[in-house]
Parts: sequence; structure tokens; C-alpha cells
Amino acid sequence: MKDSVAEEHLYLAFSHQYRDSIFPLHTSISLFLLSYCDCKLFKVFLVPTGEDVGDQCVTKNLAGDLEVHLISRCQLPVVVQSCSLPAVVVKDDKFCRAGLSVVLRHIIQKTFEADPSKKDVLELLGFKKTCLKACAEVSQWTRLCEISIPLAVERFLTASPEHCQAIPPDILLLERKLGEPVRVHNDDKIRRQKLQQQKAGAKAAVPVLGKEATEESKPGEVHEHPPSSLELSVAFSKLLAQEAPDAINREAPHIRRTKTSDLPLLDHVFAEGLYFTVADLVLLPCIHQFLVSSKKQGKNLVNLPLISSWYRRVQEVPGVKKAAGKCNMELLQLPELMCAPEEQLQDSSSVPDELEEDNDDSHFIGGPRPTMTKLMENGIEAKFSPHPCPSWTLDWTSLPSAVSPGEGKMSRDRALRKQQQLNNLVAAVTKLAKPGDVIVDFCSGGGHVGIVLAYMMPSCQVVLIENKELSLIRAKDRSDELGLNNIWFIQANLDYFNGTFNIGVALHACGVATDMVIEHCLRARAAFVVSPCCYGFIQNTVKFKYPRSHQFKEILSYKEHMILCRFADQTAVQLPPERRLIGKQCMGLVDLDRAWAAEERNYSVQVISMEPESCSPKNNMFVGIP
Repeated sequence: MKDSVAEEHLYLAFSHQYRDSIFPLHTSISLFLLSYCDCKLFKVFLVPTGEDVGDQCVTKNLAGDLEVHLISRCQLPVVVQSCSLPAVVVKDDKFCRAGLSVVLRHIIQKTFEADPSKKDVLELLGFKKTCLKACAEVSQWTRLCEISIPLAVERFLTASPEHCQAIPPDILLLERKLGEPVRVHNDDKIRRQKLQQQKAGAKAAVPVLGKEATEESKPGEVHEHPPSSLELSVAFSKLLAQEAPDAINREAPHIRRTKTSDLPLLDHVFAEGLYFTVADLVLLPCIHQFLVSSKKQGKNLVNLPLISSWYRRVQEVPGVKKAAGKCNMELLQLPELMCAPEEQLQDSSSVPDELEEDNDDSHFIGGPRPTMTKLMENGIEAKFSPHPCPSWTLDWTSLPSAVSPGEGKMSRDRALRKQQQLNNLVAAVTKLAKPGDVIVDFCSGGGHVGIVLAYMMPSCQVVLIENKELSLIRAKDRSDELGLNNIWFIQANLDYFNGTFNIGVALHACGVATDMVIEHCLRARAAFVVSPCCYGFIQNTVKFKYPRSHQFKEILSYKEHMILCRFADQTAVQLPPERRLIGKQCMGLVDLDRAWAAEERNYSVQVISMEPESCSPKNNMFVGIP
């Protein structure tokens, strides 16, 4: 076991305790993961959301051997006060991680770093360590696990009896997702094995569960084995670090010749597919509370056969019952449920449209000219304001090397273009900023914008917000080299930052991220300097619908607006000049729609072309002032 380098503090919200869980459920989920990982690396603080919370009501049923401390919101480190909980920060440091998925992934990584023998813990991050890595605004799955299911269960538990008759739509959506075919890496091989098994009429051997699972069984308890299937064999073999039997690995010639399209589909074993991941550990405390409450109300779970099977199966995973015991979760022993007859099933159409994935066809026939002509006929054309200071530039040669974007693996040409982009943003921010202002660099990446601003404006506080951990660590290393003390680093999705600020900045915020940044600034009544990127990734989400402005909505449909977005991405230097010109016009129209939407909320907004325009194919820049 490696020694912990620096003490890390984990801050969890505490509103109340109900049955065997602490609320909000994000706190129960975090404590459950700590118990499952047997992780003692963090000093854990509960932050009461209400007044007059006494020690005795908090410590009564907490995770067994976990020491927990109470702290008020005003006692939190200043950087944590700007974030939604849960949050983790190294003691006396300026680097904070916030939001459920980011914090859980960090707990898993730190557990493995401290004890590399815990490979099963690292496996919780899934294939290529991407489980719950995508932010909730762009990933329906992350949103369902991280936000929708916990909130739906909390509402279900607090609703009056007459209002909690129906199964929450998000629970129904999870049931439906568990019934969808599984796609996993190398699934072609597993699907061929399944076909061979089906042809032979044989049942896959169910692996004997590990010693730990057997030890967890209480005397006299009926230990339920998972039902036989190839998927279960594969899933539990991986969990128990066993090799799949040779008989499964060999394929007959006629099986090898079968077309991929003719192979049987794979069924879900766990939440994300075949393998047990952190998504299962997020969902378990939530679904457990829902099932316990449903059982007390005498509800029939016939509508949820897949969730019921998943709930039983998760209990078979080594370590789960032990962790549940530490957290005083009395897991239910549910009976096998058959799928209900069609007329008995609750109509899945009761899942609201906003929970459905947007299946609008994004492959369009034809170019953008009809849409552009339609706008021109209504007096709308791309408009660019004159650049306020086109020749302004930083004296890069006089700056320390750690300030320059050339630090790292960037080519000389790319570093020059990045410097030109930064000249534009820094010039605009310099005109807006006052001493004492808080400037937030959203989607900061490696800190190219934020570090320059912090160095050039020592009287301002700069906050870097980025979802990618490695990028933010690189930024912090550069900041440490410069000795900057007016800079914070927050690894989080935008939604988990709720601090006050004066200016929001973003260089090449991808797709919908541009709209998320602008929305954050509008809510804070902060000025913004934002350069958009990746217009082709723009699409309707739960929070954002396109077009954005009333003027564009009256003229264009969503599909017509998407045509503009797709062609706005066609500005690469290798494309013919005429094509690039149309791409630039489409960029201008998409950004005009965004600017007008902000002006509807009492902002003055300019859309400017960066100077020189060759600094980037995506060279538009918003300057918005409340």
C-alpha cells in the first residue's frame, strides 16, 4: 500500500436521513462507493443544507468504519463554496473536483493508485475508463444516472401517497434501456459464442462465485445464483478474474462464416451492458430506496422485470453485500418476475419527450442556399461588427515561457495561431475587466486563456473550469511554475459551478458548450467573450432548443437550422474558397441567432471576426455586455 501524498477532503451535502440512506442521494452514493472500494484515503465532511443539524442524527447510521465530520457551508474552502457538492479538494490547495461523476471517478482512481492490487476497482471505470466520463448535457446515459434517477427517486420518496402512484418516467426509461441490445468492445466474438451455444442447445456454465461472495452469505440465507447464459458467464468470469472456459472460446467453422448481421444480440447483465461498472454503484442506492418504498406501499413491480433482475444480480457481485452491510442498507430479496402481459404493462409512452433521445435525421440532402435565401428574404444576413482593436497584441517574447501556448507538444505554426487567438480574447477581456473582478475560463483545456489572463491581470481572480483532468493538471503545473496565486482550478461540468463572477471567457467551446457558457454568463449577469467551435455538433438537448432567438424561430425549423450548423463547419483551409465563404456565412448566421437570443435578455452583443482571420477556421468571437 502506497503512502498518501497529500490529505484530500471530500465534502458531501446533508439534508436529512431517511430509513437507511442519507440525502441527497448523491451523498449515499458517494459513501456506498467508499465502502465498496474500502477507501480510507479521504477526510469526509458532511455539509448540512439546513439549520441546527446535531451530530447525533448524522453519525447514527453512517458507513461503518468511516469517520465523518460536520462542517457548515461558510467554513468550506472558498473554491468549494463556488461548486455544487459532492466536491473533493486537496487540503489547502486551489484544485477542486466537483459533481458526482467526477468525484466518484476520482475516488476509484485514487483507490487504485494507493493499492494497485485493487484491479477490480479500476475496472469500475469500464472500457477505456470512459464510464460516466461524458458530461450530462451531451450524454443521455450520464444524465440518467447522475441526475435524473437520483432526483426522480428523491421526489418519489417525498411525494404524498396520492402523487406517487405512477412509476417515475425516468425509472421506466432505465427499464427500457436495460432491454436494449448491448454493444461492447469485441462483441462479434461473444455473439459468435452465443450463436454456437444456441446451436448446440447447451447452457453456459455459471461460474462459482468467489470466496468473498460466499463469506457474505448469512447462515441460513438462500444464495441465489444468476440465471445461466453466455452473457452472465462472460460478465462474472471478468468479475472473478477467471478465464472463460475453452469450450466457449472455440468456434465451429460454420459459426465463423456467419455474417455479423445474422448473429444474436447480447442481453444486459449490468447497467451498461455485460460488465459491472460505477454506473451500477450509482444506481443501486437509488433503485434500492425506490424498491423499498414501492414494497411498503404494496406496489406490484411486474412493470419492472429487468430492473428487478438487475437488482438481484448486482447483489451477487463480490463486495456489494459487504458494502451494503457497512452502509446499513438491507438489500431486498426479490422474487423472479416474468414480463407482464402487454395490457398490464404501464404504457412506455408515458416517458416524456424530453427523456427520449432526439432521433431527428441529421443527414440532409442539398446545401444551405435555400435556408440562407429564406433568411435573406426576411431581411436576415450574417453581420460582423468591426474589431475594436485589430492590431492589439501581447509582447509574447517578453513573457515567461510557461505563459506561452507553445509550452508542450504544439508545433511552431499552431503555437503562433494560438497566440493570435489569445491576442483577440485577452484584448476584449482587458477592455472589460476591473481590479477585483472574477474571470471564469470555461472549457479551459490546458489553460491557454486563463493562465495568460491570471499573469496579465494580477488584481483579478481567475477560475479555470474543465472536465478533462489531465488538461487541468497540465494547466496547474504551468501555473505553479509561474507562482500564480490568483488562480483556481475546478474539474467539473459547467453546471456544477455556481459561483459569482464578472466575466466569462471560452476559446473554442465545442458545439452546445458555447450555449452553455453564454447561459451561465446570462444567469450571473456577467459579461462574456466567447469563441465558438464545432458547429456540426450542435443539436437539441434537454436545456437548449434551436434556433435560439425568436426571430430565427419564426422563420426556420429545427432541421433548417441544423443545415446551417452542419455547413458552418466547412471552413477548413483545404476547402475551395467559395465553399469556405459559404461556411463563414453559415457560422455568422448561427452566431447571429445566438447573439439575438442573448439580446432578448437585455445584453448588448457583438459578433466579431478575429484578427487575422487566418488564426483559425473558427474565427468568430462574441463580446456580450449586460
